[in-house]
Amino acid sequence: MDDDMETGNLGPYQERPRTFPNMRSKPYTPLIFRLLMRINSRVLLVLLLFGFGALFYIGARTSPTIVFVYTVCIISFIVSIYLTKWVLAKDEGPPEMVQISEAIRDGAEGFFRTQYGTISKMAVLLGLVILVIYLFRSTTPQQEASGVGRTTTAYITVAAFFLGALCSGLAGYVGMWVSVRANVRVSSAARRSAREALQIAVRAGGFSALIVVGMAVLGIAILYSTFYVWLGVDSPGGMKITDLPLLLVGYGFGASFVALFAQLGGGIYTKAADVGADLVGKVEQGIPEDDPRNPAVIADLVGDNVGDCAARGADLFESIAAEIISAMILGGSMAQRCKIEDPSGFILFPLVVHSFDLIISSVGIFSIRGTRNSGVISVPEDPMAILEKGYSITIVLAVLTFGLSTRWMLYTEQAPSAWFNFALCGLVGITTAYIFVWITKYYTDYKHEPVRTLALASTTGHGTNIIAGVSLGLESTALPVLVISTSIIAAYWLGQTSGLVDESGNPTGGLFGTAVATMGMLSTAAYVLTMDMFGPIADNAGGIVEMSQQPESVREITDVLDAVGNTTKATTKGFAIGSAALASFLLFSAYMDEVSTFSHLPFAQVDIAIPEVFVGGLLGSMLIFLFSAWACAAVGRTAQEVVKEVRRQFIERPGIMDYKEKPDYGRCVSIVASASLREMIKPGALAIISPIAVGLIFKVLGYYTGHPLLGAKVVASMLMFATVSGILMALFLNTSGGAWDNAKKYIETGALGGKGSECHKAAITGDTVGDPFKDTAGPSLHVLIKMLATITLVMAPVFL
Repeated sequence: MDDDMETGNLGPYQERPRTFPNMRSKPYTPLIFRLLMRINSRVLLVLLLFGFGALFYIGARTSPTIVFVYTVCIISFIVSIYLTKWVLAKDEGPPEMVQISEAIRDGAEGFFRTQYGTISKMAVLLGLVILVIYLFRSTTPQQEASGVGRTTTAYITVAAFFLGALCSGLAGYVGMWVSVRANVRVSSAARRSAREALQIAVRAGGFSALIVVGMAVLGIAILYSTFYVWLGVDSPGGMKITDLPLLLVGYGFGASFVALFAQLGGGIYTKAADVGADLVGKVEQGIPEDDPRNPAVIADLVGDNVGDCAARGADLFESIAAEIISAMILGGSMAQRCKIEDPSGFILFPLVVHSFDLIISSVGIFSIRGTRNSGVISVPEDPMAILEKGYSITIVLAVLTFGLSTRWMLYTEQAPSAWFNFALCGLVGITTAYIFVWITKYYTDYKHEPVRTLALASTTGHGTNIIAGVSLGLESTALPVLVISTSIIAAYWLGQTSGLVDESGNPTGGLFGTAVATMGMLSTAAYVLTMDMFGPIADNAGGIVEMSQQPESVREITDVLDAVGNTTKATTKGFAIGSAALASFLLFSAYMDEVSTFSHLPFAQVDIAIPEVFVGGLLGSMLIFLFSAWACAAVGRTAQEVVKEVRRQFIERPGIMDYKEKPDYGRCVSIVASASLREMIKPGALAIISPIAVGLIFKVLGYYTGHPLLGAKVVASMLMFATVSGILMALFLNTSGGAWDNAKKYIETGALGGKGSECHKAAITGDTVGDPFKDTAGPSLHVLIKMLATITLVMAPVFL
């Protein structure tokens, strides 16, 4: 393990336990930023201007829409820089707060560097495998006619894969970078005003969200326009514009690949540290959460950043990238079937929607303001209500801008009213997102009955708490599934009745209608990600307040923000799984389109009455359960190591409890860092290898039995069943875990006996069980579902 991850060099423990000297190891700056810092500012400015000039020149040669997308993305980056400066201008509080924050920062950056070093090596290896496969795969007649041969396609796909992986890694780094700097500023603000603390946490999350969404949109726009100009698209003898989106699938796969390992590694890290700290510190020793005497407390706080901020940034980046690419593919294929004169509107529509997302989410973020009376320490109003007000503003603006986007991009003379049907599809998606957020909030917020019933079950013991939590999680799958089902059918029907027909007169807009609904659901993604990032920042702020032993009134403010943060994290996970369900449906349809294009055979349905196809479905469902089991088991094994280490320190250093001896924080950080990197490999490899292995095995079987598309059909069935099982499993894991956590928080407010009571101890057991559910296995399943879809898209020709 790297020396910089050993962050426990605290020196002698002081008589005043609020001082933490020498916590820092050497500061870390990524190589790319170190290189940029060495360049003369004037030279850097000239290079930037040259880069922007080249970007806009390529954009102008492609489409005015691309220029619009570039402009919005660059403006959103400028807004995010303003937000950063605003947050960093806030004071960091007293020295003891700064020291703890720096220790968290070092631990997070050290782990991030080591984790992404491991992921980058695996990405290079996988990129070479993709290159070899593509060099020997078949090409479509359209590609051959346009001069895009095997070699060109291979290098394009691998380049897109590496760019997607790089951008996904940057999205994760940005999420972590801001959270480890904002946490101490939120802690400091909580000494003055709850509203100021809330505003800082929201704006810090907003910076990360705008960068993540902006990079996803800009990355795809740059790839699209570069390929458009380089390959001479729509020129005589060149590639058709409707085939161009298929070249972007590597970008989505690269993003999914990094997001999966980031979510697995970060999730194992954060929950192993959390479980170890809670079981020994709170249950056995009876000390508060985030108490400086707990040897695992720094590892726990580091975990919030690498597990929630970095991983969620990569997760949402990947969601948006996959949704944009799949919608572009479906838009292109529909425009081709309908013989629409200018199909670029249908292809570029997703980029426009997400450009408007950046604008409206910025308005939502800035709508949350501080109060003039900064001397009021008490919590003046419900933070959740303030965040929901910002979300409501964003939703209203999303409806207006979505209608504008459909009229601008999707109007066609062949079906003059089609744009209105698609605007209604978008409204279906936006409504679905809002309902999803509300349902998750109902099941995970302690203001509502389900969590209070769960807390009440803790009064009769640990077992009844677990039973109540599991039943709540199982019940919570019903409403979301009904909502997803209704939205898919409604959007498909609206698309089918849009008036767009193919040469034979058959309606063809159904699938694109579901694509538009998915875009509608993700049209407020930047604000939702802001609410998600708010959670771990508030959690870290509470930890810093507790460790630096601030007055109880300050801790009360951070506790309220932390409880709200738990709810926002849960609602974001609900939002993510809903969007994953819709996006996977699109990617599944795109996969079937691609198979029929390469095989020159119709492939419009999957018949599960064929035994091999049914077996593929069983294998897909099994994959979800096995993956979840391995992810949870990884947290359990790592947590056992942490528990043993914390117990050992309490036994060997009895003076820790009286502040006479210093805990060895660095030892726990090192244990969870090395274990999480080791443990993330197995479930990640399972997810990548399974669909490829199944496709190849059944391809060979189909070859010898005379079924040419058997491999592709079995993979389609595997993908379909895995998506359905994965949605249900993720809903169960996310909601039950969030409910257990907030039931504990509810008791800690003084209800049912309060902190330290037997009821509280039972609730801690439930929270411990729910930790790997909601922060490791559950969020990893969002990524897994979409990664299975993108990997089958990339590997589709291999299964034929």
